[in-house]
Amino acid sequence: MTKQLFIALFIFTFAFNLSNNAQNELYLKKEFIYKTDTLLYRVLFPKNYDKSKDYPLTVFLHGSGERGNDNEKQLLHGSFLFTDSINLLKYPSIVIFPQCPENDGWVNYTNKTENTFTFGDKKKPTKPLEMVLRLIKFYNKTESVDSKRIYVAGLSLGAMGTYDLICRYPNTFAAAIPICGAVNLDRLKNVRKVPICIFHGSDDSAVSVEYSRNAYIELKESGSQHVEYKEYPHVGHNSWDQAFAEHDFMSWLFSQQK
Repeated sequence: MTKQLFIALFIFTFAFNLSNNAQNELYLKKEFIYKTDTLLYRVLFPKNYDKSKDYPLTVFLHGSGERGNDNEKQLLHGSFLFTDSINLLKYPSIVIFPQCPENDGWVNYTNKTENTFTFGDKKKPTKPLEMVLRLIKFYNKTESVDSKRIYVAGLSLGAMGTYDLICRYPNTFAAAIPICGAVNLDRLKNVRKVPICIFHGSDDSAVSVEYSRNAYIELKESGSQHVEYKEYPHVGHNSWDQAFAEHDFMSWLFSQQK
């Protein structure tokens, strides 16, 4: 690598990281406390937020690699969609990125094989997911939220959490986007009225693509008229990159309402 190319690459990387950091700072650092439990999260309010208006509430659940207690890593994937200068104006929304603790999960599961799972679909959600639901209720009560436009999206472990939320509380959500996720198919009969857009890569070695293929089939057979599925050939686990690049990712989400 020539010296000039190295310098140019360094400048580009520095500028890119600086831009990302500036965008991330638009998300306020918060913590939600209920009794003895605490949920770390970041929240983005619409530009020129006006409490006399009602706004959609969008919740995004990160994957397993972004768990922790820094209240930062959960913004790694997807947060830029909502801070994009055009989207900020075109799709004003209250956007929440909660962070799951390191040794916990959005759902109860164990690995059967390398990319398949057994789900412990207990009567109650995991503590972090229960806190997410409490946080949604808190914002619905205290901020200017349009209760007919509450959305949830997530990737990988977060997509499993997305499925879990809509299966437990189908009447709460106006739409859901699970990306490279997995779900117990028996639970999907409850969500046939919820608009769902599913994404997955065909070569996913972390979460089998069969989960999304079968979820789509199950939902269609259950009578869902609001489910879409897009599969990316020769794409691995990071199918969220392709999903986020879809021209109608944002417009589809924000066009849904109960």
